[in-house]
Amino acid sequence: MKIYSFKIIFLVFTLSVSFNGFSQQLLQKSDAIALALEHNFGILVATNTIKISENNKDILNSGYLPSLTTTAGANYQQADNITGFKGAINPNTGEPRPDVEILNAETQRYNAALNINYTLFDGLGRYYNYKRLKEQYNLTELQARETIENTILQLFTIYYEIARLTQNLDILEQTLKISKERLVRANYQFEYGQNNKLDVLNAEVDIATDSINMINTKQQLKNTKRDLNVIFANKVQADFKVDTEVHFIPELLLNQYIENANENNVTLLQNNTNILISAYDVKVSKSGYLPVVGLNGSYGWNENRNPASAFFPGNVADSYNLAAGVSLTWNVFDGGGTVTRVRNSKIALENQELAKNQIVVEVERDITNALGSYKNSIEVFKIQQQNVITNQNNFERSRERFKLGQVTSIEFRQSQVNLILAETNLNAAKFDAKLAELQLLQLTGQLLNIDF
Repeated sequence: MKIYSFKIIFLVFTLSVSFNGFSQQLLQKSDAIALALEHNFGILVATNTIKISENNKDILNSGYLPSLTTTAGANYQQADNITGFKGAINPNTGEPRPDVEILNAETQRYNAALNINYTLFDGLGRYYNYKRLKEQYNLTELQARETIENTILQLFTIYYEIARLTQNLDILEQTLKISKERLVRANYQFEYGQNNKLDVLNAEVDIATDSINMINTKQQLKNTKRDLNVIFANKVQADFKVDTEVHFIPELLLNQYIENANENNVTLLQNNTNILISAYDVKVSKSGYLPVVGLNGSYGWNENRNPASAFFPGNVADSYNLAAGVSLTWNVFDGGGTVTRVRNSKIALENQELAKNQIVVEVERDITNALGSYKNSIEVFKIQQQNVITNQNNFERSRERFKLGQVTSIEFRQSQVNLILAETNLNAAKFDAKLAELQLLQLTGQLLNIDF
């Protein structure tokens, strides 16, 4: 199976992943891929489909082997025979010749034969059909590869959503901690008459808001983890964490992938294989114009056990037969069926070639769009990084001034909200950029050839 030549597939055999009995086990990206490849239902179905195609392309399904049949039979007959001789005189006694009576006369017949038939030439139909079956196997492998690519992309869409929610939850926990410290400070200031009750109430409202946001995020995180576990066929029983680190592929390497996209894009490869299959269909159809030459042979045995009769004694006769022959069948005219099949197969081949032209244009468009989205996402990510630094500095200054009483609680809360928004936007931008990169890698046919 060619799909196992991809680097990513070997993870199934090299990784042993167990999450039972551990709390908050770290689910690495490679572990997630291994679990999906081993347990995902769609991938398992695709693998079984490859096995079926592999059986179909075997020599046993090629028509190149002879057919061998055996036949055997047995017959039994029992009869009572009475033979009369009307008017016949026994010359020895001069008396009328008596009837001859044979009771329970048994007749037995046995036969067995071994027959062999072999098609010596069928107009090259089986030759091209055998090649067609091999290409069909290649097509099935490519379809399985497409299933794996889509599953991996779906996996990381959910995986990175878990990572985003995890980091957002850390931000919200830190925010809640700061809000609780602010409430303690507001209560002290209120007790010593340094502020009014409004600051305390504002702090309590903000704590409630931060608590609700954290509870909702926790629930979203649990739901998303269950979504990821579905891809693994629910094989991960314990809770787990994910790797939140993201590494991007160097631009130079990415450009090389784009240049070779037409040679590696799975949709284009499938179309090329379909063209080959259609070309073989034309040749298989043309084989109907040529004769079929066949060889046949047989070896048989017959035995007859005959009872005694009025004129002959009983006997046993055995015979052995060996026969061989050559046959030639030429369907000179089949009512136009072969002509029609050839014409239709040529049209099907033309359609596949037209489809290739369309797919090439669409793939070029999709890669250009994906590259644009990727570059845009990277640019947004960089801007968000700087935005976080700016808001972090603003928050720290507001925090110090708040402690000195130089800014109000509302102004301090606004700087806190701005920082939360900047940090969550940075998380979203980071994982959006990585997913855009993975989509671009899928279009260039390199998704299964990279290290995650």
